[in-house]
Amino acid sequence: MSANLKKSYGELLARCKDVYVLQSAMGIIYWDMQTKMPPAGVALRGQQTSLLQVTQYKMVTDSAYGKLIDGIMTDPGYAKMSYPEQRNVKLAKKVYDENVKIPESLVAELAKQRATAINTWKKAKAAKDYKLFKPELEKNIELMKKRADILMKVKGTKTPYDSLLDSYEPGMYTRETTELFDDLKEGLVVLLAKVKKTSFTPDSSILTAPVPVEKQWKMAEMALDFIGVDIKSPNAWARLDTTEHPFTSGYYDDVRVTTRFTENWWPRSLFTVLHEGGHAVYDRNYPKDYKFQPIGDRCSHGIHESQSKFLENMVGRSPEFLAYVLPILKKMVGKPFRGMKTRDFVAAVNRVQPTALRGQADEITYSLHIIIRFEMERDIFAGKIDVDDLPTVWNKKYKEYLGVVVKDDSEGVMQDTHWAGNSFGYFPSYAIGNVYDGMFVKNLRRDVPDYRKALRSGDSKPVIKWLSENVQRKGNLLNPPELMKEVCGTKVTVKPYLSYLEKKFGKVYGF
Repeated sequence: MSANLKKSYGELLARCKDVYVLQSAMGIIYWDMQTKMPPAGVALRGQQTSLLQVTQYKMVTDSAYGKLIDGIMTDPGYAKMSYPEQRNVKLAKKVYDENVKIPESLVAELAKQRATAINTWKKAKAAKDYKLFKPELEKNIELMKKRADILMKVKGTKTPYDSLLDSYEPGMYTRETTELFDDLKEGLVVLLAKVKKTSFTPDSSILTAPVPVEKQWKMAEMALDFIGVDIKSPNAWARLDTTEHPFTSGYYDDVRVTTRFTENWWPRSLFTVLHEGGHAVYDRNYPKDYKFQPIGDRCSHGIHESQSKFLENMVGRSPEFLAYVLPILKKMVGKPFRGMKTRDFVAAVNRVQPTALRGQADEITYSLHIIIRFEMERDIFAGKIDVDDLPTVWNKKYKEYLGVVVKDDSEGVMQDTHWAGNSFGYFPSYAIGNVYDGMFVKNLRRDVPDYRKALRSGDSKPVIKWLSENVQRKGNLLNPPELMKEVCGTKVTVKPYLSYLEKKFGKVYGF
């Protein structure tokens, strides 16, 4: 690498570092808005986030930055740069090309509106009043359509919604996602029918037995410790707090995990903590040599969700982990766990029971919740659904796909924070992550055949190590299809995930 090229590349990395430092600060501010901020602070928070968003926008759309990137890519020595170096340049150019076309005024308005919409969503959900939230949601969609129209032209996608999907899962556009979800839906419907045909009905009363919040805190701390998330030592790199809609925000050495406690539904927090803790483990295990570089970030949101859902489901709801944790819960909580047998506990936790709430869904029906949201988002941005009709469409799909009746809009169209936060295009990542997990667990069984024995003895290290080495420490060196091909040796397919579900629930329900 010539001296000039080396200097230019060093300047590029320095600029990228500034962006990632700012993004990490914005993440903490968002975390505070959802956990600690007093209600009266929403107006100021909107101004703060707007200013930070505009600052970031100016950093990544600076004309000098664009010239720097172009200069590197047209330099004769670019072809001789290493793959990680070229990948950094290409990812930086992608961010520049996409953002430079978005007006600064739209960036500011989106940030300010997001803070307002989230605050209104919280009030509307508590009041079970969609009419209160509807004007803010309508404005969110209007602004996001403007953004999507611009990105569609920059990215060359076929539809505006494709451009939003690409922001979360590169290469997974509407057509690809629809095809994948059609296969997934067909397989899930078959599995659900098999469950319904059996005569076995798990006694799930243990799941709604009252557990005081202070004891649920201890359960949550135990779960985080089990998967290696440090919130207590002098060198702790994470913390645990509560919020209305749990999430994780962080970067390397400062990760914030959140959960929600419900006294008569203790599984909500335990499995939420395992899920959000999975995000935290991924954030912690990004390749440290690439910190503050584009390649030192997540591969995609679908891959990120795969890591969280792996620890939530493939580990947390596994018979092995549940056999290990039951004696601990008996000592930690006491009643109602005393006298509970492992087989009955495994069956209760893994009961299949369609529900209106995504956060309480079992593994078989969960992806159907996501498919409903994907189809609605797809139709919203295609102009096929009006904001006034969203509750009706939502309730109709829940009746058709899951056979459940939605009681009110709080447990219906307003149950998630994603649309309030303008995360249109994110929902598919959850189900795509499930599909990835089916492929991962198949290869984990091959590479670490004794991992289930380790889980039963209380050791998650073999699983965490495999995920870290095969997925997390590769950062953003590859796009999702390439990463899956490298790790699993095949293109993305739903077959391993459906096979995993059939084998697991076949044992529980006897089919």
